[in-house]
Amino acid sequence: MRIGTRGSALALVQAGAVSNALGPGHELVVITTHGDRERAAADKAKWVRELDAALLAGEVDLAVHSAKDVPAQLPDGIVIAAVPLRAPAVDALCGAPSLAALPAGARVGTASVRRAAQLRALRDDLAVSELRGNVDTRLGRLHDGDFDAIVLALAGLERLGRDDEATGTLPELVPCAGQGALIVAARSGDAGAIAAAAAIDDAATHAAVRAERELVRGLEADCDTPVGAHAVRDGAALTITAFA
Repeated sequence: MRIGTRGSALALVQAGAVSNALGPGHELVVITTHGDRERAAADKAKWVRELDAALLAGEVDLAVHSAKDVPAQLPDGIVIAAVPLRAPAVDALCGAPSLAALPAGARVGTASVRRAAQLRALRDDLAVSELRGNVDTRLGRLHDGDFDAIVLALAGLERLGRDDEATGTLPELVPCAGQGALIVAARSGDAGAIAAAAAIDDAATHAAVRAERELVRGLEADCDTPVGAHAVRDGAALTITAFA
């Protein structure tokens, strides 16, 4: 099968993991998205729109996304075929062991309005400012002294083999919906691709991510809305923690 992915280092690692889990012989197809060309655009679909178009056009059979990047409303003709086992959903702190360890006035960088809102709610004495770019760019600015600490997803650091950069975690922050999870999308009528992807689906992760996405949909939130959602499945019970 042809598996569509963005071309970033993290996206390629994630798509490669999905391809390996599906078995040998699959091809990764790199597609440049609007988000890759214009990272500052305030549009959640910027990371997936071109992948959706390639999927609907039959140019790829499956598409792999970071679940946090997928809008709550899927385009007609596209379904979530699988949500593999989730990586840790927690946020990582780089540059300090904990939020409490940061002195008043410390400069903390993040590209997320959710993280910024929660950081300011917990520590209004911190200087929280925007930090964009890929993981290497953000870590480089931390090492250059532009920030005292930065916040990144622990899952992304682990997948890139950079988890040694995490000096602490932030369990007091509610993650964004889908954080740490992947979504494998397929055309709704492609029974073969859907069946193949189903083999790597994790039911508990899928249920949790679905609940988180429904919460975001119910609040009519978008990428400019400071909303967090994290669901945990325990047997028949599912508990969801949210922040708005």
